Amino acid sequence: METNMELFGQLEDGRDVHQFTLKSDAGIEVKIINYGGIITSLYAPDKDGEPGNVVLGFDNLDDYLGDHPYFGALIGRFGNRIAEGRFELDGEEYQLATNDGENHLHGGEQGFDKVLWDAELVDDQTLQLTYLSEDGEEGYPGNLEVTVTYTLTDNELEIDYRAETDKATPVNLTAHSYFNLTGDPSNTILDHQLKLNAEKFTPVNEQLIPTGEIAEVSGTPFDFTDSHTIGQRIGNVEGGYDHNFVLDNENGELILAAEVTESESGRVLSVYTTEPAIQFYSGNFLDGELQSPDGVSYEQYSGFCLEPQHFPNSPNEPSFPSTILRPGEIYETKTVYSFSTQ
Repeated sequence: METNMELFGQLEDGRDVHQFTLKSDAGIEVKIINYGGIITSLYAPDKDGEPGNVVLGFDNLDDYLGDHPYFGALIGRFGNRIAEGRFELDGEEYQLATNDGENHLHGGEQGFDKVLWDAELVDDQTLQLTYLSEDGEEGYPGNLEVTVTYTLTDNELEIDYRAETDKATPVNLTAHSYFNLTGDPSNTILDHQLKLNAEKFTPVNEQLIPTGEIAEVSGTPFDFTDSHTIGQRIGNVEGGYDHNFVLDNENGELILAAEVTESESGRVLSVYTTEPAIQFYSGNFLDGELQSPDGVSYEQYSGFCLEPQHFPNSPNEPSFPSTILRPGEIYETKTVYSFSTQ
């Protein structure tokens, strides 16, 4: 195992942003900056042992300070969408930013992806980030103390989330890496084989807000219970995949949620989580305006996201698993990204 810290750039107010590198003996190397908790690169070996960067991102801070679709970032306080940016809690109505049309997305105008986290290399395989989200930030109630820990062990990147609050508040934290297991974003992800251990999903309206229904995937283009390519049925899904899949995980155990295989490289990504759901997004809104450090345009379907989470719009859907954290409670979830070859 090996770790490293280096200056990555400065924010406009002069605060330094650092990049931290974690390397494992199995050939995995991940780079993370404390601005947004962003994973800037993640190298994993292919079936021949050759490393390749399997996530989309940039090699400079300016690109991350510009407009980008949450590449590699931590998401909070609430991952995904809240309808009209409004919710009622304990008899009081709260109004959040509407930064996705009429709706609230990924924590608002300045979510956890756009703040500078305190960072500490705990040991030769662990980076810990902490942040205090103050009462009223982005419209959310309560002072929320958040700790996110990245641990690299051989072939696995483990992300542990922990939070406490002094006032009831919605919390739904996740990570937003875009993966391309070919290691070359000039290739689309449509030929990647995906399996989701989800027999149900939450249908959405035209604004990608859940309708409140929990539907069976069987007989629909959302059925990934048996592995098949991402592109096989994507033409039957208006706009492409950007949907919440329901896992059979009511007890919050660490379970295998998804597995993705790319045949040319032989790389396999397995995603484990304690969460009750996972968002699968097929990179529909990538449009070629942004580029990799090698000058490759990030076109539509250049990367896919698998974001373990609670259901979108949960504060407004009483039948969905609750996302409300109250004083005295501890929010704890875990996600593991495991890499192998075949």
